[in-house]
Amino acid sequence: MNPAENYILKQPEPYRTILLQLQLIIEQTIPGLELKYKWKIPFYYYEGKPFCYFNASHKKQYVDVGLVKGKLIDVHQEYLIGEKRKKMVSLRYTSVDDINVEVLVQVLERTKSLY
Repeated sequence: MNPAENYILKQPEPYRTILLQLQLIIEQTIPGLELKYKWKIPFYYYEGKPFCYFNASHKKQYVDVGLVKGKLIDVHQEYLIGEKRKKMVSLRYTSVDDINVEVLVQVLERTKSLY
């Protein structure tokens, strides 16, 4: 089994369900992504370059979808969390119900256009 998939499947609930739903949406939205295991988290690559990652933060109780070129994304900025990062931003989810598929898909498509 791919270590990235193993990371997802070994997460306790609700993280596992959130991650599986996000994985499905991301892979359907951006065909050709390659799921790798980098820096101890699942990391998607697009055309050989880092695209986005998953991080289940048990301490803070959310799942991050980190977007590598996040500061360049100009759609749905009200949902993007940059904190003190220079390039990356995240979409954060505490439950499956938090996933706004339309927002996620539009952010992913805009991110893809930056490559």
